[in-house]
Amino acid sequence: MKIIEITNVDFSLRHFLLPLMRAMRARGHEVIGACAEGPLLAAARAEGFRIVGLPLERRVSLRAHWRAFRAMVRLFRAERPDMVHAHMPISGFLARLAAWWVGVPYVAYTGHGFWFNFPGSRPRQAVGLLMELIAGRVTRTFLTVSEAEARDARRLWIHRGAVAVRNGRDPARFHPDPDARRRIRAELGVPPDRVVILAVSRLVWHKGYPELAAAMPHVPDAALWVVGERLDSDRGPDMAALLRAAGLGDRLKLLGYREDVPALMAAADVFTLPSRFEGLPMSVIEAMLTGLPVVATDVRGPAEQVVPEVTGLLVPPNDAAALATALRRLAADPALRARMGEAGRRRALDCYDEAKVLARTLDLLGL
Repeated sequence: MKIIEITNVDFSLRHFLLPLMRAMRARGHEVIGACAEGPLLAAARAEGFRIVGLPLERRVSLRAHWRAFRAMVRLFRAERPDMVHAHMPISGFLARLAAWWVGVPYVAYTGHGFWFNFPGSRPRQAVGLLMELIAGRVTRTFLTVSEAEARDARRLWIHRGAVAVRNGRDPARFHPDPDARRRIRAELGVPPDRVVILAVSRLVWHKGYPELAAAMPHVPDAALWVVGERLDSDRGPDMAALLRAAGLGDRLKLLGYREDVPALMAAADVFTLPSRFEGLPMSVIEAMLTGLPVVATDVRGPAEQVVPEVTGLLVPPNDAAALATALRRLAADPALRARMGEAGRRRALDCYDEAKVLARTLDLLGL
């Protein structure tokens, strides 16, 4: 089969879609990727995948979305794919409608977090629900990464056959690594006995950085490493400036975008993701596979991944005091960190092994 995988930006294709594209190719299918152009597409192109740049915008712009829709129609007419598999709210909506318009035989979708569940205005949430209701009518296979959103899709009649496939990461890449721990700490000038709290995500408001900046001054002596940056399409205040203003001094390291996340995970002691909204975050899976206890917010996605008091701690979203208490508790108790980290790794190997997730996804897509 010829399959076109469509998402919004290069970051999503590089980190979410590329393993799936490899698995499809390994089963003998021709796979084309499509998203907005960006430097992170070089990795997929280096592996021999053909990647088509599209004029996609993540912001709400009817003119930009119309341009993107027309570009998708042209792409599908030229390539005549057997399947279009779409991802993310805006790109997923446009791609499914374009595929239906052209007459692509098989239209599939994986939801990585519904717009209507995102904290925001009621009109925005209503538009997000309407988009899913419309596009759901032309979707043969409807997948989500979280169980909660599969239930939402069925309950709200978006798609009665919605199935959760989860997310996965490779345990061969993410695992405890004492050598990497020593090397990374030496490179960053961090003593072996200092507790390191790690956050890995885009530097945007909804990832909970205001709460993390407010919480860290109340976690004495622990260091905070932040891995990630803003995408060009991200909006909102500068989270890096907010973190610098927290008064952490040399306890704070803003590391930007890194390709060595497995080593950084292995060098840390606690992972945190205090988001206000998530699908099923890959970073939590990576941390669990690496044997880190996780402090996350009790929102869709992390609430499915983290078993409270077993693999980590859940705190209410938008609650800096609760976040500080949870981080301080783990920072002060190495035995608790070790116990939760081991339990988290066992759970991740059982639930979020990339090979298992990819095989299930391909089976549900009929590939």
